[in-house]
Amino acid sequence: MYTYLYDFAKGRKDLGRELYLAWVGWVCLWTALFLVLLAIFNACDIINKFTRIAGELFGMLISVLFIQEAIKGIVSEFKIPKGEYSKKETHQFPWLYTNGLLGVIFTFGLLYTALKSRKARSWWYATGRFRSFIADYGVPLMVLLWTALSFSVPRNVPSDIPRRLYSPLAWESASLHHWTVMKDMGKVPPAYVFAAIIPAVMVAGLYFFDHSVASQLAQQQEFNLKKPSAYHYDMLLLGLMTLLCGLIGLPPSNGVLPQSPMHTKSLAVLKRQLIRKKMVKSAKESIKQKASNSEIYGKMQAVFIEMDNSTTPTSQVKELEDLKEAVMKSENKGDNAKDAFDPEKHIDDYLPVRVKEQRVSNLLQSLLVAASVFSMPAIKKIPKSVLWGYFAYMAIDSLPGNQFWERLLLLFITPSRRYKVLEGGHASFVESVPFKYIAIFTLFQLVYLLVCFGVTWIPVAGILFPLPFFLLIIIRQHLLPKFFQPHHLQEMDSAEWEEVAGAPKRSLSLPRELETSNEDDGMEMCDAEILDELTTSRGELKIKASFSEERRGQIYPEIIGQKE
Repeated sequence: MYTYLYDFAKGRKDLGRELYLAWVGWVCLWTALFLVLLAIFNACDIINKFTRIAGELFGMLISVLFIQEAIKGIVSEFKIPKGEYSKKETHQFPWLYTNGLLGVIFTFGLLYTALKSRKARSWWYATGRFRSFIADYGVPLMVLLWTALSFSVPRNVPSDIPRRLYSPLAWESASLHHWTVMKDMGKVPPAYVFAAIIPAVMVAGLYFFDHSVASQLAQQQEFNLKKPSAYHYDMLLLGLMTLLCGLIGLPPSNGVLPQSPMHTKSLAVLKRQLIRKKMVKSAKESIKQKASNSEIYGKMQAVFIEMDNSTTPTSQVKELEDLKEAVMKSENKGDNAKDAFDPEKHIDDYLPVRVKEQRVSNLLQSLLVAASVFSMPAIKKIPKSVLWGYFAYMAIDSLPGNQFWERLLLLFITPSRRYKVLEGGHASFVESVPFKYIAIFTLFQLVYLLVCFGVTWIPVAGILFPLPFFLLIIIRQHLLPKFFQPHHLQEMDSAEWEEVAGAPKRSLSLPRELETSNEDDGMEMCDAEILDELTTSRGELKIKASFSEERRGQIYPEIIGQKE
């Protein structure tokens, strides 16, 4: 966004580079005004009209832009930087080629090790605490590791290879001029003051969409948050912060994906390992004693209340209402084996999540960002190629959990192997929506993504790229229903907090008793590892559901035929 504004300003004689920040200050002022008006008129209610398709497209566009920057960065490592002397020793072909090769090594090295470290909780080796530490802090550790490796090049290699980040220090004069932007805002011609309304509308729309969706996913119902939401108040504060940043020449920030829901996920505390084990044990003992389902539930409830001291008994009972309903519903259906109460399945589905609701982590995050200003001498030691690898990591790590991405992969699976998708964890639409409609819907999203990506390449007019996302409201409500049946559209475009993920099908070659007899014996799982199984990489909580028995024939038609 700011690149487009800079390209526009530098080519105008009455603006130029000198008044660029002052003009952006006016853009931020108008943006703040629009955000405050949106908050006053409760415009955040409209965010409910944005369905999964909008969030997926926006997330995929961000991933594509990150990948684009990573690729452009790697290519630039083989070229002479703009504005630098071409006769310099390090700009000769041998050293350019060396710098480029080192850049490729550091980029893909950071990408590979960062992705591996994110999965450390499932490693077979080391203690649970060590694995959790690597999973949580592995990415910055990998940045430090590859930065250290960049200093291990031979001594006869010039010091400028590999290229490193450049930024003036916070206390240098080059970093202090933007603090006086406010006094230069009066020098901006009136025509450009009012022209700033156009990009301000786009920026306000982008912040409104991005911040509201991020807030919504960070406060989804299944996290069981006790404190109420405040979407309109958040928007008001965002407007005031945008105004402040514009007046002092700093780029404003807002809540974004996937960091916001990932923050809530990191605060989630699941005592699920011990609670689940004792509840399952209590239920199985009651089943052996041929107790009624009401007695089974009563004993499980007693175990939960005894072990969970975070809330009052009354609220604990309320949180277990879904589990109670599932248990009593199976009792009302009689002795049908298919509908019988299964402690493994029902307890997994309905055991509540706990989130440590506080403000300390937010404050610490902001303080660390402020402290990073004084760590600039250390940051300047990081190779640029490590940054390109981090961009690629951010893009790839955000793809799992994006149903648009998963449906794209589904299109490339040969028809004879699609049953393997049903055998693993999968979204409900894989079972309930014909493949033809899945393909059409996915191709529509792909074309729309290419349109949005193409808009970002338009000089100056690229600031209009938030506009297609708002057009999705009209397309989703009035156009798509003409091409898809309502229940198919609901399955593929439900809100992310309404997602129902199909559970993997239990092996048909083993009896249930053999599968569950040794479960939990000697199992070591930390709370964070359990939570990773219940959430996507982007932090959204998934609601697990059992595989549809009626659709067993889609996976194993030959077995169904033998039974008949």
